[in-house]
Amino acid sequence: MSTAVRNFRAVQATTEKKPAVFSFFSGAGFLDLGFEQSGFEVVFVNELHPPFLTAYRFARKKLGIGIPQFGYFERDIASLLEEKERKRLHLIVTQAKQEHALVGFIGGPPCPDFSIAGKNKGRNGTSGILSQTYADLISQQQPDFFLFENVKGLWGTKVHRAFYEDLKVQLCKSGYALSERLINSLEYGAPQDRDRLILLGFNRYSCGAQVTQRITKFPWLKYAKYNKVDAMSRNWIRTEPYKEASVRKAPKGIIRELTVEHWFRRNDVDNHPNSRHFFKPRAGLVRFQSIAEGDDSRKSFKRLHRWRYSPTAAYGHNEVHIHPYKPRRITSAEALAIQSLPKSFVISPDITLSDQFKAVGNGVPYLAAKSIALSVMSFLKSL
Repeated sequence: MSTAVRNFRAVQATTEKKPAVFSFFSGAGFLDLGFEQSGFEVVFVNELHPPFLTAYRFARKKLGIGIPQFGYFERDIASLLEEKERKRLHLIVTQAKQEHALVGFIGGPPCPDFSIAGKNKGRNGTSGILSQTYADLISQQQPDFFLFENVKGLWGTKVHRAFYEDLKVQLCKSGYALSERLINSLEYGAPQDRDRLILLGFNRYSCGAQVTQRITKFPWLKYAKYNKVDAMSRNWIRTEPYKEASVRKAPKGIIRELTVEHWFRRNDVDNHPNSRHFFKPRAGLVRFQSIAEGDDSRKSFKRLHRWRYSPTAAYGHNEVHIHPYKPRRITSAEALAIQSLPKSFVISPDITLSDQFKAVGNGVPYLAAKSIALSVMSFLKSL
């Protein structure tokens, strides 16, 4: 057993200190909330876009979660590689290791440069460079573990995969044993068909002998609820004629927890603080009335089906989701439900509608984040 893991167990036994997490590209904090609800403490938050940080602060205040121990860093992550900020970050990482025993970095660098529907510029794009920067930061600061989240395109597209493999080589040389998986939100009970690449790394020097080789037994599925193939092969209705304010019974054989309607009811979206936050149509209702319920075949203007899961929530990329049985776009409250957030999570009304939907769409679905965080905690405790 390594000294860091031994100290981790000693700290847990004698204090209430939790493993510390440094969060990068934090957005509105869905990934962070998953870790916070799984026994970790977020002690440092990095978010460059002011509206997203406004949303982060607002939500945490509403949830009764305090200000991070080392505060908010509202600058480009690249500045943390510069000598002055690098030394400052090293000092607080060292302090966190002394007080919390184990320290992790988590983050999902912006993904448009790797997304098929995005800019597709790869490692040389503005967003692509941030993935390299994040890997460099991990290599420099040597946290005990890290999480890297990104789109399926980074893993599944040949040219982007080469860059991803280069990042993995760098991280291995920096002392990390790795485990990766392409997850889908449906596996964890979130009502959304959303694939995401998750790469985890555990420091071989601080986490001990059990991670000296590539990790083959990470408990990825320990907290999963459904098998993706089984979930997607259920008796889902594809389309039905749109009828405003209609009532339709759930078909037999589906998984109700994975449906839009289940989550709208669960989060009481009509009475949620964000229930009035949606884009109003400029040119009448004809377009909203002409699309069948469940017709998501278009690149945009996809009408959800109440008794089916949603397509990927990517509202910052011209993705428009229409309410199943109302002639309008979905609200922020409904988008939060699709991202499986608890009903107590509220997006700040002080940011624009565009930023509200971008913040929601950019986030990791909460139930997926929480399940992965629980798996990380379980693995750390097993060392």
